[in-house]
Amino acid sequence: MNEKGLCMAGLNFVGFAAYNGQGRDRVAPFEFIPWVLGQCETVAQVRVLLTHTALTETDFSQRLPAARLHWLIADRFEAITVESMSDGLHIHDNPAGVLTNNPPFPEQMRHLSNFAHLSPLPSRNHLPIEVKPVSRGQGAVGLPGDLSSPSRFVRAAFTKLHSMCDDTEGISQFFHILGSVEQVKGCCRLEDGSLEHTIYTSCCDTARGIYYYTTYGNRRICGIDMNREDPEGNNLRRFPLRTKEDILLQN
Repeated sequence: MNEKGLCMAGLNFVGFAAYNGQGRDRVAPFEFIPWVLGQCETVAQVRVLLTHTALTETDFSQRLPAARLHWLIADRFEAITVESMSDGLHIHDNPAGVLTNNPPFPEQMRHLSNFAHLSPLPSRNHLPIEVKPVSRGQGAVGLPGDLSSPSRFVRAAFTKLHSMCDDTEGISQFFHILGSVEQVKGCCRLEDGSLEHTIYTSCCDTARGIYYYTTYGNRRICGIDMNREDPEGNNLRRFPLRTKEDILLQN
């Protein structure tokens, strides 16, 4: 997030991302976020910047090859998804305002259309006989609950688009929304024995310039206010993540 309220995040896009570097301004993937946030204030300005920007096949170091990513970019009014693929750089309007990993964004939206009938309201009986609901929330029966990227995209979109909160609950509500798609350690295991889980969750308050986060080991919401730092400073400020459990005992 920059001081103008423009936000950007990169998510894994392995198997689809390709960096051909064909453009007037050639940018390495690891430079892309500061390249955009350092020049733009709105998504509209990002669209213009990207007309002459291309990503290059440039590794960060010998130990860190170029990450295969696609990006979600948003301001207070709209969001886009940016994907660099073998046929060029694509900019997609993102009315859902969410993004996960693979597949490409148009496929994610097509998959979402399969669940357009789901509702936060009670389910309706379309049978010619009377049947009674057995539980609340049956209007969302069929909402995917697995840990795959396409399913998490649908679940995040459904939760976000139906979310309701007042002005005092926004930050807390954001973490509840992302909580619907968090990865619990042990539930997604890779063949090499490693575990995929949600290391941290972050939220950017674009109106007040505050970055909030939680970590897997510490559920307390922590905040870093960029307005308390020198906006013209030349030194990088770093804040260690709070990863140890922090429980408030009330007795």
